Amino acid sequence: MASSIETGGAWSTMEDVSLCEAWLRVCHCPLSGNEMKFFHMWKKIHADFCEKIPDSPRTEMALSSRWKLLNKEMAKWRDALAKAMNLYRSGENRTNELIQAQMWFGATGGGKKKFTHHECWEVVKHCKRFTIIPTGPEVVLNETPLRDSMTSDSPLDSPMSEDSPIQKEPRPIGRKAAKAKKTGNSSNFNSKFLEEIARQNSIRLEMEQKRQDMEVAIQAEQSREKEYLRKKDQQKTDRETMAMDTSHMSPETKQYWKLERRDVMRRRLFQDDGPSNTDWLNDQNY
Repeated sequence: MASSIETGGAWSTMEDVSLCEAWLRVCHCPLSGNEMKFFHMWKKIHADFCEKIPDSPRTEMALSSRWKLLNKEMAKWRDALAKAMNLYRSGENRTNELIQAQMWFGATGGGKKKFTHHECWEVVKHCKRFTIIPTGPEVVLNETPLRDSMTSDSPLDSPMSEDSPIQKEPRPIGRKAAKAKKTGNSSNFNSKFLEEIARQNSIRLEMEQKRQDMEVAIQAEQSREKEYLRKKDQQKTDRETMAMDTSHMSPETKQYWKLERRDVMRRRLFQDDGPSNTDWLNDQNY
């Protein structure tokens, strides 16, 4: 495997941003973005990337590998922001929301403890893949009483008539009941938090499976490309063999090229791409 120095060294912020911009322009092109094959997609992304950073040593494979990492990190950040928005309460500033997002990002596991690709996020955050979708109802951290005011429209809460000798007051909640209620709320929040972590782990496993499937697809595409180039080279060699001028050659050399031409015809007639074998051509009965 090539070292980081051979492949261009550590990635700079400018390279990451240029890669995200190239991916966005190519994959979200309204004319060809949805119909482009994987192999051609990364050729175009590489060409776009090299226009922004001329003489870059990054190859198509290097860009593809780097995008896998950025895509995974930014997908985690999108989910973390969604969770932070659900926990966001009126009156808190956005700094607290970002802190909550960083906490969720680090708690999901399977990567860095802190998200650092904010410049890349600003490039891709408006595309469909990274649109932030709320994951559930708002979780209230500090419980608010059901009734905030001393007045109520309910007949059960209205004061008794002035003719009544006794004015009934609502019975306050006891200490044990209040403690049990507080413990129950805390346990419920912890349960939801653990459920969310389990859900995030499930998403991570699904993303890992997709990554493996993508690697298999890349290997298959590379194998097809190699086979295509091999056949193309073989056809070029066959054409040169058939066009070889043997008029000035010795009888032994002429016989050699004669057998080579027969070998070419044999491959063409029987569709055999195996190793050359002309023993049957030397048969006396042929």
